[in-house]
Amino acid sequence: MGGHLKTAKNLLDEKKSGQLIYVDPGSTIYDAVLKMDEKKIGAMLVKENDKIVGIYTERDLLKNSADPNFDIRSSKISEKMSTELIKVEADVTIYKMMDIFLGRRIRHLIVEKNGEFLGVLSQGDVVRANLNERTNEINELKELVSFEYYSNWHWDKKK
Repeated sequence: MGGHLKTAKNLLDEKKSGQLIYVDPGSTIYDAVLKMDEKKIGAMLVKENDKIVGIYTERDLLKNSADPNFDIRSSKISEKMSTELIKVEADVTIYKMMDIFLGRRIRHLIVEKNGEFLGVLSQGDVVRANLNERTNEINELKELVSFEYYSNWHWDKKK
């Protein structure tokens, strides 16, 4: 059936998000959250010396907000970011990414090619691509079944 399965690189190309959105480790969480809201994104990358060193997500903000000692305006993102970055290679398929999202219970994947950062994909990006892929497969199957049914159907005039 159909073409090849979409990869992380394909999805990044389709997103065409343009520039990479990040803050440096010295930024406050308040600044990062303002930028997340402005750009309508659910995770902020933290970049230091041209290297992605962490990620801060909406989930992190929710968790931090429950801490009575947390001050969004003075807390540095470097103190609260996650440094365990879940990465995939650019050629990983959308189905494999879905497995990672479900298995690891995360919402963002960092995409790399030979150790070089390419971008970030959210769970929503991958779910959308999976649904599109499944819809295309179903439509192809319908066409195939329909074509075979009608091409093998004969009106026998002798009966």
